[in-house]
Amino acid sequence: MKIYNTLTDKLEEFIPIEKGKVKMYVCGPTVYNYVHIGNMRPVINFDMVYNYFKYLGYDVLYASNFTDVNPKIITAAKELGITEREVADKFIKAYLSDLENYNCSKIDYRPRVIEHMEDIYNFITKLIEKDMAYEKDGDVYFRVEKIKDYGILSNQDINELKSGIRVEVDEKKESPLDFALWRKTTEGEQFESPWGLGIPGWHTECVVMINSLFGEKIDIHGGGVDLKFPHHENEIAQSIALNNNTLANYWMHNGHINVDGEKMSKSLNNFILAKDFIKLHKANIIKIALFKTHYRLPLNFTDELFNEANIVDKKINDVLKQANLQIQLGNLEVGKIKIDERINEIMDEDFNTPNLLSYLMELVKDLNSALRNKEDITISYDKINLINTILGLKYDLKELTTEDKELYQKWLSYKETKDFSNADKIREELVAKNIL
Repeated sequence: MKIYNTLTDKLEEFIPIEKGKVKMYVCGPTVYNYVHIGNMRPVINFDMVYNYFKYLGYDVLYASNFTDVNPKIITAAKELGITEREVADKFIKAYLSDLENYNCSKIDYRPRVIEHMEDIYNFITKLIEKDMAYEKDGDVYFRVEKIKDYGILSNQDINELKSGIRVEVDEKKESPLDFALWRKTTEGEQFESPWGLGIPGWHTECVVMINSLFGEKIDIHGGGVDLKFPHHENEIAQSIALNNNTLANYWMHNGHINVDGEKMSKSLNNFILAKDFIKLHKANIIKIALFKTHYRLPLNFTDELFNEANIVDKKINDVLKQANLQIQLGNLEVGKIKIDERINEIMDEDFNTPNLLSYLMELVKDLNSALRNKEDITISYDKINLINTILGLKYDLKELTTEDKELYQKWLSYKETKDFSNADKIREELVAKNIL
């Protein structure tokens, strides 16, 4: 399979570090507020990536963190009148609820920064010992200009950056490019470090958690395109400095979500919280809407997009319900197909979900035809379910009891004898039971 590696800006054959295994890390939320639907795009996208690797038979180790030590959390604690830990716990709980509502997979690790403070101290100490970082008045900074490949991920020119156009000026820094590994704090949550009271820098936290959980290098590091610079660039710089590698072999970034052509963001106040968006649209419909656009491209939210996704979802739901009924009534064997080469052909080209959805609708059409013509329905049914598992689409297919089956046969009997009055009454019962 091929993945578009944003580190090299090209499609590359995926070769895992360890045969049959995938180590994957995706940057999670800074837990100072509820996440908006734009924040859910990487969550849903990399859930799909995770599911596809599992479909292929890989042993996948997947981590996504909580940034629970951050200046934004200190600010939120003041505004809410609670402690930083209470802020973090509140919004971690809310985020986990969002994941459940959006039917996202359970993953292996959800590390928190506060669990890795000793690892952070050790990591920064090693960088100082290698002369890649320096302490100044309780702050510790990374020497960016000692990394000759700085800008390799985001294609930033180091000389342009040095001009100060995109970097805030700090008199403590040897260079305006240098970024903080540790910041001295005089208010809010503080941790005792070798350099005094403070909190770790955001860019250091993720590298440390990756090294602690997986070792020096992983297969895939993912996140939204807005994280390429400076966050992911600075992660790579630290990994090069300490471990002489780029932290991950493959870097993947999903595009922004736009609303009427404009990027969704809190600063523009054109966002809707994930917990509110799920009240407007089912998880399946949101995922279908997202997957209609390739993950690397910007996605424009429109009413038309969600209307189309709703139609697709209904077609899948309707045909699966009909097929599920016939499978149980006929005691048909399903689940025999574990791999569909057509799925592989589509998804092996950098997770082409728009084409996968097109194929899914072909299978829905095939299954409808097989149901009408009383042909074998199990093949199309199995393939549809394979795709649903990869995309994280879930449908409520009822397990029929003996009583349900008898009621259905009774309905058929009334229809055959043209006793439509009783047939209609039974049909109402079947609909109420979610059988029809």
